[in-house]
Amino acid sequence: MASVSKSSQPSKKGLFNKFLNVIETVGNKLPHPVTIFLLLAVAVIVISEIASRAGLAVNFYDAKYKTEKTVEAISLLNAEGLRYMINTATKNFTGFHPLGTVLVAMLGVGIAEGTGLINSALKKLVLSTPKRLITAVVVFAGVMSNIASDAGYVVLVPLGAIVFLSFKRHPLAGMAAAFAGVSGGFSANLLLGTLDPLLAGITNEALTAGGIELSILPTANMYFMMASTFLITFIGTYVTEKIVEPRLGEYKGEYKADDSMEVTEVEKKGLVAAGISLLIFVAVMIFLTLPENAALKVPEAENPLKQFIYNGLVPTIMLFFLVPGLVYGIVAGTIKNDKDVIKAMSKAMSGLGGYLVLCFFAAQFIKYFSYTNLGIILAVSGANFLKAIGFTGLPLILAFIVVAGFINLFIGSASAKWGIMAPVFIPMMYQLGFTPEFTQLAYRIGDSCTNIISPLMSYFAVIVVFAQKYDKDTGIGTLISTMLPYSIAFLLGWTALMIVWYLVGAPIGPDAFIHLAM
Repeated sequence: MASVSKSSQPSKKGLFNKFLNVIETVGNKLPHPVTIFLLLAVAVIVISEIASRAGLAVNFYDAKYKTEKTVEAISLLNAEGLRYMINTATKNFTGFHPLGTVLVAMLGVGIAEGTGLINSALKKLVLSTPKRLITAVVVFAGVMSNIASDAGYVVLVPLGAIVFLSFKRHPLAGMAAAFAGVSGGFSANLLLGTLDPLLAGITNEALTAGGIELSILPTANMYFMMASTFLITFIGTYVTEKIVEPRLGEYKGEYKADDSMEVTEVEKKGLVAAGISLLIFVAVMIFLTLPENAALKVPEAENPLKQFIYNGLVPTIMLFFLVPGLVYGIVAGTIKNDKDVIKAMSKAMSGLGGYLVLCFFAAQFIKYFSYTNLGIILAVSGANFLKAIGFTGLPLILAFIVVAGFINLFIGSASAKWGIMAPVFIPMMYQLGFTPEFTQLAYRIGDSCTNIISPLMSYFAVIVVFAQKYDKDTGIGTLISTMLPYSIAFLLGWTALMIVWYLVGAPIGPDAFIHLAM
C-alpha cells in the first residue's frame, strides 16, 4: 500500500535522521510547559537571593525618557518577598493580560467552530478552486485557518489529502501542503486572530517586567504578516509541486476520496447567510469607528482610533466570529435554541483548561521576574555584552530567529516559549534600539518555521495517523523528511523578507516600526 518507493525513502541510518532521533529523545524528556514555568519561578526565587546578597545592580540609559536609571536585585527569600508571593498570586493570575484576551476571543471562535461555519468555509474555499490553483489555495487556506486555532489541523489537513486525491494527485502531497500552511505559516495571516493579542499581551507583560513603560497593540505585526501570507503561499506551492510531489511519485494506493467532504446544500445556504451577516457587521463596525465622531472612539484620547484598537479589538474579534457563526447555525440547523449556543461556547472554554493552568504559573514567573529586577539586570548586562563584542543590529536578529526556531523543536507552545523568552529578549532588544514589535516579529518567524518538523508539536502524531490512512508505512521519520523542505524554505524565505523590510525601514504594523524613535 505504501506509495513511496524504497529507493526514495530516507535512510534510517543517515546522520540527519540520527540528529532528529536525538532531538526527539531529548524533547520527550522535557517536562510539561507548566512544570517548566514552575521550575523557572523557583529558580528566580533562588537566584534573586543570590543576586541580592551579591549586590548586583546596573546603570542604564532609558531611551524613552532620556534619563539615567539604576536598579538593584531584590530578593524573594525574605519576609517581604514571601508576603509578595502569597498576597499577589491571585492578582498575578487574573491580571495576566493574555488570559482575558484569549478567553474572550475564543467565545466567538467557539460559536463559529461549533456551528460548523469554519469547517464549511474551509471546504468551500478548497473544493471550488480550479485544478491549476488547488495547491496554492490549499496552502493559503491553511495559513488563514490559524485564526481558528486547531480547526486547520483537524479539518484542512485531511481535506487537503482528499482534494488532491480527487484531482488524481498524491494525497500525502495535499496533506503536506495543508500542514505546511496551517503549522509552518502559523503566524502569517491577512486577518487578526487569537495569536496576535496573545503574543502582544505577553510582550506587554515582558515590558512591564523590564521596567519599560510602553505597550504594543495586537496589530503590531499586521503589515508584515499580511505580506508573509502571500510569501508562505508561494513558497509552499513551489515546494509542494517541485520537491515534495515529485519525490512521492504517483499514488498507487487503493484509497478513494470520500464524497462526504462535499459542501451540502444546507451548508451552502448557511455560508451565504453568514457571509451577508459578516458584511453587515463589518459595515456597522466601520460606521462606529472611522467617522470623526464615531461612537466607539474615545473623544479625549490623543489617538481615539488607537485607543479603541487597544481596548476594543479583542471583543471585536469575538463578534467577528460570533455573528456569522450564529447566523450560519440558525440557517444550517446546527443551532436550534439558546442551549446549543451556550454548549458551543462551553465546549470552546473546556478546551482551554490546560491553557488556564499554564497561565497561572506563567503569570507568577513573569511577575517574580519583574519584582526581583532580574529581567532588567539580565537585559542590560546582555545588551552591554553584545555591544562590547559588536554583535548587534541585523546579525543579532538573525541569530535570535534561529534560536527561537531551535527552541521550538522542544517546546511546541508559541505562548509558552514567548512567555519564557520575552522577559529576557524584549528588554534586551529595547536597550539595543529595537522596538518590542520588531522583536516579537522576529520571534514569530522562528517559532513558525520549525513547527512542521517537531515530533513534540501537539498535532504531529495526529498528522502521522492521517497519513497512515493513505500509506500504512508512514511514520515520524517519513513525515519529518516530507516536511523538512518546507521548513528550510520557509525559514530562508521569511528571513529574507524580514531583511528586506529591515533595510527599507517600512512599518511592520499600524504605528509599529523596527527601530525606537530617539
